[in-house]
Order: sequence, then structure tokens, then C-alpha cells
Amino acid sequence: MNRKDAAVIAAFLAVLALFVWTVGRIGTAEQNSEAEMVRTAVKNAALTCYAVEGAFPQEVGYLRENYGLLFDEDRFIVAYDGFASNIMPDIRVLERGKR
Repeated sequence: MNRKDAAVIAAFLAVLALFVWTVGRIGTAEQNSEAEMVRTAVKNAALTCYAVEGAFPQEVGYLRENYGLLFDEDRFIVAYDGFASNIMPDIRVLERGKR
């Protein structure tokens, strides 16, 4: 193998590594986007509840039962801290198995 072949192989490996890195970043961005979509759905359901009933619910289960909130419970954990009926709850969405 001469230097020209080695240079071509090195360039190919560099492009391949860049491709793999880019695909990994896209996957991570997509997962973060899905978690943000769940957070937005929970927030919108809470705001709808507040507009209809005049109070934010204390638990996310109330939104599931009464406002049709749906999300994949096997994939996402919704941390919903409804500490006062007149203050927007703190909503965090975590993906199971992620750190």
C-alpha cells in the first residue's frame, strides 16, 4: 500500500466517523424533541384545566382522566409538582433509562 492509498483510506475513515457522529447527534436531538413535546402536552392540558375549572390540578393523573392527556408512560416519566391551585405547576419530563 502506498501513501496515496493510505491517504484515501484515512479520508474515508474520517468521513465515516463524521457521519456516525452526526447520526448520533440527530438521534439525541429527536429524543429531546419528543420529551419536549410531552412536556408541552402536559402544560397545555394544565392550562386548559385552569381555563375551564379555574384551578390547576394537583396531579397529572387528573389531566389524563379528564382532559385526554396521553403519553407513553413506558418511555417517559412526568414529574408534575402542582403545589398551589393558582400557580402553574412545575413540569419535568424524563426519559426512562436516560441519565
